[in-house]
Amino acid sequence: MSVVKPRAVFFDWDGTAVYSRKAPADAALSAMRPLLAQGVKLVIVSGTTIENIAGGQIEKCFTPEELKNLYLGLGRGAYNYAFDDEGRPYVFADRLPDREGLLAVHSICFDIHKELLKKYDFPTDIVFSRPNYCKIDLMVSSQRGDQLFLQENELLLLKESLKRHGIEGGLSTLLEMAKTIGASYGITVAPTCDAKYLEVGLSSKSDNVDTILGRLWQEFGILPEECSYWGDEYVGIEEGIFGSDSFMITEKSKRGHFFDVSEVPGERPQEVSVTGGGVERFLEYLKEINK
Repeated sequence: MSVVKPRAVFFDWDGTAVYSRKAPADAALSAMRPLLAQGVKLVIVSGTTIENIAGGQIEKCFTPEELKNLYLGLGRGAYNYAFDDEGRPYVFADRLPDREGLLAVHSICFDIHKELLKKYDFPTDIVFSRPNYCKIDLMVSSQRGDQLFLQENELLLLKESLKRHGIEGGLSTLLEMAKTIGASYGITVAPTCDAKYLEVGLSSKSDNVDTILGRLWQEFGILPEECSYWGDEYVGIEEGIFGSDSFMITEKSKRGHFFDVSEVPGERPQEVSVTGGGVERFLEYLKEINK
């Protein structure tokens, strides 16, 4: 792969920069540091919260000057962070519902849970503690442990489970169900799925990417085609349905350069190049563009 030094690198955290949230982040931080010092903008785009990035202490890992080039797009569009002159993180844009809006999201997800159980005898669990979405566990008997990203056999296991329970149309049915139930509450939801979890909320990684791209353009004149985007969950789950990192591909960002480090076989969006190699490949890329 011919390596062109980008002005900004957007990347997923779990499974792309680190193996898991509990795994040491030293290698990722070491690869990031010289790029931040040079002025390359690094943008972590993840569904998690700031407490799960480098143990919740990422501002202590770099100097205030380096932190001026770091951005965090977290919580499926909920939070967009920059760092002030003293290296303290602050939210410069968010997409958080009010209490009534969040309760409506909870109700939508509980209705999905009830419909799946009543109509298909399909059990689910729900994580309600996210700031603007819920995680509906579609594989309650399968645990990921510390490996929070998509596992190679999960797609097949989920498809088999859906078929056993008579859910025709597979994941498309689940996504349409989420949209239909959301509409009944007068809400346009943004559902995504990584096989184990159906996530239903008001925003997605697309919102993080577009918001931070807008800031990079306004402050530094950085164009989308001067950026690269790395993840491990681009792979197609079903025809026309791709993993959560595919939401980094937006109308604003699509002229950029997209790379998938996953080894999972399957179709990707046409914009994506598959490198494989997992975390090591991404960190190698950061070192390559530091030369």
